[in-house]
Amino acid sequence: MNRRDFLGVAGCGLLVAGCASLVTHAVTPVAGVVKLDPKALPELAKPGGTLRIHPAGHPEPIYVLRLEDADGRAVFNAVSPICTHRGCTVEAQSTVLVCPCHGSTYSRSGTVLRGPAERPLRTYQTIVASDGSVEIRLGGGL
Repeated sequence: MNRRDFLGVAGCGLLVAGCASLVTHAVTPVAGVVKLDPKALPELAKPGGTLRIHPAGHPEPIYVLRLEDADGRAVFNAVSPICTHRGCTVEAQSTVLVCPCHGSTYSRSGTVLRGPAERPLRTYQTIVASDGSVEIRLGGGL
């Protein structure tokens, strides 16, 4: 077990209720794209929802976060859960992502709200297709 995995497990041990809801879903990308149906995923049913996926062949999991635009339509964001400060796994809360190791806080879009982290979380291009599915492009994360 590497340090990142250990800290993730240890953090869940301390915050069982918060981590228990973030089961990692294995997904299989096709041509570098993960396609999800939010209607079939209760974790993404309402604003503030979070789904943790681990695409086959991808080095780390990804958080898929449900937001809303100004008109109240569902918008989705996909970010790496790895803190850019020291590599701990951030915890998804209803309005922010928080690093349990040193307190860095990120918005659900991945921008730093409070340090010590200075760089945003890695994000992935996310598109809501015409059929309502969410497509996450794994290549070239930002």
